[in-house]
Amino acid sequence: MDRAARIAAHLSPSTAAAWTESITAAPADAILGINQAFKGDSDPRKVNVCVGAYRTDEGKPYVLKCVQAAQEKIAADSSKNCEYLPQRGDQEFAKLSREVIMGLDAPPIKENRVATVQTLSGTGGLRIGAAFIKAFFQGKKVFVSSPTWGTHNSILAQAGVEKGTYRYWNAAGRNLDYDGMLADINAAPAGSIMLLHACAHNPTGVDPTPAQWKGISDAIKANGHIAWFDSAYQGFASGDLDKDATAVRTFLADGHDIMASVSYAKNFGLYGERIGSFSVCCGSPQNAADVLTRLDIIIRNLYSNPPLHGMRIVKTILTDPALTQTWREEMKMMSSRINDMRIALRGELERINTPGDWSHITSQIGMFSFTGLNAAQSTAMIEKHHVYMPKNGRISMAGVTSKNVKYIAAAIKSVITN
Repeated sequence: MDRAARIAAHLSPSTAAAWTESITAAPADAILGINQAFKGDSDPRKVNVCVGAYRTDEGKPYVLKCVQAAQEKIAADSSKNCEYLPQRGDQEFAKLSREVIMGLDAPPIKENRVATVQTLSGTGGLRIGAAFIKAFFQGKKVFVSSPTWGTHNSILAQAGVEKGTYRYWNAAGRNLDYDGMLADINAAPAGSIMLLHACAHNPTGVDPTPAQWKGISDAIKANGHIAWFDSAYQGFASGDLDKDATAVRTFLADGHDIMASVSYAKNFGLYGERIGSFSVCCGSPQNAADVLTRLDIIIRNLYSNPPLHGMRIVKTILTDPALTQTWREEMKMMSSRINDMRIALRGELERINTPGDWSHITSQIGMFSFTGLNAAQSTAMIEKHHVYMPKNGRISMAGVTSKNVKYIAAAIKSVITN
């Protein structure tokens, strides 16, 4: 009877639940938690300038015309099936992806020595990169900008990769701390890995000039560091696919063998399809083939293999010249709307005599603007004005529209003056 009682007690619902009781709720995600609060707010004035996703001037999600056309082509092809992709993903897509970011004239492309895998968007590309570093470059520290996209930090921590920082944001001038950045690159241990935002730096919206990128390239090369680019906004930042690849292509022309994690969420509007890539420039074609086998093993043990549909959409567009041209035009349209909102927001802040210099709103680039609002002011934007934004003062310019820009500007002035 004693043994039966022990078994019964082990299987009882109350005991079965007890082993998880020590687990407490995780802190709310800095961005997604704010988005949830926005959804629960019934105030008709509410505005969401938090989440980094493109919106039309009506505040609605936008499905690119080239994406719609590609989906129609895919649906009409009866030869398509839903079989597994290899761990490394579709290699025709992989080739197209590295060519888009690196350019056809890049030495590693021309010499066929780039290992590229399909990933779960940019976050997946970063996680694969971090696992690759952990597995094969033990002891190397990855340096990220201060500030950087918050998930950079947690991805590196989850992968068990040591992190350092380099100076980037000059709060006083609301611009790039170029001298500080170079000083920290030069002070880092030789052979460190520098994680760089390829364009449209998140969260600041501040990018180095082409001349500054050249200086950064020289410093990284002189110290034997490895450049790892996070490219989430190519073509979306300036509206020009090639201009937004300036940093990456400068480094390649200078002889760097880079790594690159690429997202197609923003520039294709494929947020929910989770499509991206991770590339490593290797020493030779054989070395690239060997690296691919190692990346296969990493992927196999994380999620086994990538999804089909997002890859098919991107590949269909990039292999159809007409759809590729439509894509370029739509990126220009999305970028132009955001730039128009920068001009409108700055103009309204200045028109109503908001204290301070607001020229950084238009000198910054891409989806985000680092407004300069402090944590208390950013909190007041939510609590008093129902304008939802992170505490670091970053706003998504995609959430600004011709209908709400005056309200946002008035709210900014209110939290500054009060």
